[in-house]
This record gives sequence, structure tokens and C-alpha cells, in this order.
Amino acid sequence: MLSKKTKYALKALRFLASKYGDGPVLISDIAKKENISQKFLESILLELRKGRILSSKKGKGGGYYLIKDPQEVTLCDIHRMIEGPIAPLPCVSLNYYEPCEDCEDEVNCTLKAVMLDVRDAQLEILKKKTILDLLPENYIV
Repeated sequence: MLSKKTKYALKALRFLASKYGDGPVLISDIAKKENISQKFLESILLELRKGRILSSKKGKGGGYYLIKDPQEVTLCDIHRMIEGPIAPLPCVSLNYYEPCEDCEDEVNCTLKAVMLDVRDAQLEILKKKTILDLLPENYIV
């Protein structure tokens, strides 16, 4: 399951994607539209800024804005940035591999074999989907 933090990051990015090219957006506007605590949203947006997905402008007319085209930011990028590993088990992770503590034979582990398929299927979808895909036609800002 996605954490609330990741879910809120995706909702905020959806909002910002709908405003792409219009200039900075106030945190309060995003929080209100997406029903997210402003304080929690601030920490999420800072993380996305550190990950070079967003930038911000201070002062009058300031706020957050996407620095990448919404079609270029994959859900895989966001998931890894906020959530960490995509793999359901550490032994099948591409970027965060660790052997399972309770595994006696990793080479012949049937659980690992199935979870590799799960990881690959999930990765295939997350790499193809972008934050632009989160915008339905009837999304009203």
C-alpha cells in the first residue's frame, strides 16, 4: 500500500500538473483543493524540491511549480523518492537489495521467484505512467 505521504505527493503533483506553465502555486491552494494538511504538505513539497521535481519562488507571486514537464515525471520516480523501494521484499529490490534474514536458500526460494514477477509487473506500470496520467479530463482546479 502507498503511504499517505506518497498519496499526498501524487495528489499535489496532480494539482501542479494541472497548473503547469502558469507560474507558482501557493501551498494553501494545493492543501485546500486536495484536502491535505498544509504543514504535512510543506514537508512533502520540500522533499519533491530536493528531488528536483519542483522548485519554489518566495515572496509575492511565489509558491511551488513543476520544473519538469508532467509527461517526464514517472510514478516510479515519485514512488522511489518518497516511499523508497518498490519491491515487495528486500531480496528482489533493484536499488535496495538485502538478503532476507529468515531465508535459508535464496537461490531456490519460491517466494522470491514470485515476488520478482510482482516487482517487474509493478515496475513496468509505474515506469510508463506519469503525473500527467493522474489528470482526468474533468479535473477542476
